[in-house]
Amino acid sequence: MKPSTGRQKALAKALTALIPLAPFSDAEAIRDAAGQRKMRELPPSIAVWIATVAHVRHEHSDYDALLDEGYDRDSARHFVIDQMNAVLTTWRATRLVEADEEGD
Repeated sequence: MKPSTGRQKALAKALTALIPLAPFSDAEAIRDAAGQRKMRELPPSIAVWIATVAHVRHEHSDYDALLDEGYDRDSARHFVIDQMNAVLTTWRATRLVEADEEGD
């Protein structure tokens, strides 16, 4: 998707700054999530971070499997932080997930 609005351009710039080496398919999914209506009131950098955390949690960690096994959200999040940060590090993220962070 080629950015066409000011908001889309700002999201694309924030995405590139946060996770410069993310694979295209992941970056597109994150950009789409960050551009959702519910994220419009947030600054682009915050929207991209929230979308990135949610995407990595659900697509690149055992989070959903842990929930399926009966773990509560907080416990499942605790157990996948290292997996998430490993992915973010591979993508050369400028920020990593911390233990007390919220988000989907």
